[in-house]
Amino acid sequence: MKLQGLSLRLLLALGLGSGAVFVSPSAFAAQQVILKYGILRESVSVSDLTTFAETGNASPALQAHLRLSGQKPEAVRQTLNREVRINPIVLDRVLNSPIGNALLDPLSQAIRTPTGGADRQALRGALALSANGDGKFSVLEIVQKYPTQEVLIDGDRIVESYRRLSDLADRLRAPLGSILFKR
Repeated sequence: MKLQGLSLRLLLALGLGSGAVFVSPSAFAAQQVILKYGILRESVSVSDLTTFAETGNASPALQAHLRLSGQKPEAVRQTLNREVRINPIVLDRVLNSPIGNALLDPLSQAIRTPTGGADRQALRGALALSANGDGKFSVLEIVQKYPTQEVLIDGDRIVESYRRLSDLADRLRAPLGSILFKR
């Protein structure tokens, strides 16, 4: 991992109230994902979700959840893997503005902590960490970088949330041009 990414994780951890002086980068990344579709909930590991997103091979628990919720596996994989390009500096500035707060609040209903605490801050941190380094993020990467042990994904809201993030990136890209955006 790059030193810059580790520094961001350390700052994020300290910002969320951790008193730890020495931290492991994996200590602040989600380990479990709670997938929610309507009244159905299933907990799967982030590694199982990553394997599914990358290869299409779903764990038995994930297969059962997709079947019971009526979700098409390929559509779920596309949503998890679809990337949004954005300059990390621009993203940080937008997310730390009143406009960013207004955007994060509804988005944090789709990707959030299971308890509903500090959702905006956790999502802001996950987005920043995801875009850091390569100037892009995906739902899968946001989940992988989410700064709590568990993250809840509301399947009924995730597609709309992705669309909003993508639209924001497009709106920022148009006036700011290629000066601020990678590739």
